[in-house]
Amino acid sequence: MDRSEPRPPPQEVAEGEDFGYRLFPERPSQAKPQRSFLSTSLFTFNHKCQVMLRIALDTSPYAQLLLDAMKQSGCTVYKDRHFACEDCDGCVSGGFDAATSQIVLCQNNIHQQSHMNRVVTHELIHAFDHCRAHVDWFSNVKHLACSEIRAANLSGDCSLINEMTRLKFGLKQHHQTCVRDRAIRSILAVRKVSKETAEKAVDGVFDSCFNDHEPFGRVPHNKSDAKNAYRNFQNRDRYYANL
Repeated sequence: MDRSEPRPPPQEVAEGEDFGYRLFPERPSQAKPQRSFLSTSLFTFNHKCQVMLRIALDTSPYAQLLLDAMKQSGCTVYKDRHFACEDCDGCVSGGFDAATSQIVLCQNNIHQQSHMNRVVTHELIHAFDHCRAHVDWFSNVKHLACSEIRAANLSGDCSLINEMTRLKFGLKQHHQTCVRDRAIRSILAVRKVSKETAEKAVDGVFDSCFNDHEPFGRVPHNKSDAKNAYRNFQNRDRYYANL
């Protein structure tokens, strides 16, 4: 992301706060384990993660739209610089490291291509927000809440199919409920705040952030929606280029 310089976390933080780095033990802030030859061979989680990442970037209309939108905003994404496949805590699938402008993909927790596509999309939405807005990831929980709402809403995390696999469906305004719940869970995973604080942050910005559909222009509920959104995005670019 060319335009976005790494932003280090503030020096004065709540005692014991680690901004979720405990979930990503291979991040630069932690001591990196020594890797053996076998750990980097063709038959490891890392190799599988790299292959699935390439497929996601090359074939997912969600990812392709976000990559084009970021490039247009001056934040070109490079696979080798801005993505890292690493072992993570068992409760997470990925994360966006704002201090390094890097997306972490949890190679030990992502085993299916559809899951990889969704995680890449979710984290690219955070990266897009990092590019286009002055997001205070480390000090303003409302900023974090807004990006988590947008990521849950636009990435397919709360699609009908995914919710059915979780045995959660049939409730009135279920999509909104899913987005709210997942945003709260994400905040609690990476910040040492109370559930009440996380809920208050999410509820305080929910309406505006839930209705912010950029750069998709709509909520892409499935791959077909995402393809149409990407086509419209490309056509919009051509229209403005001809003005």
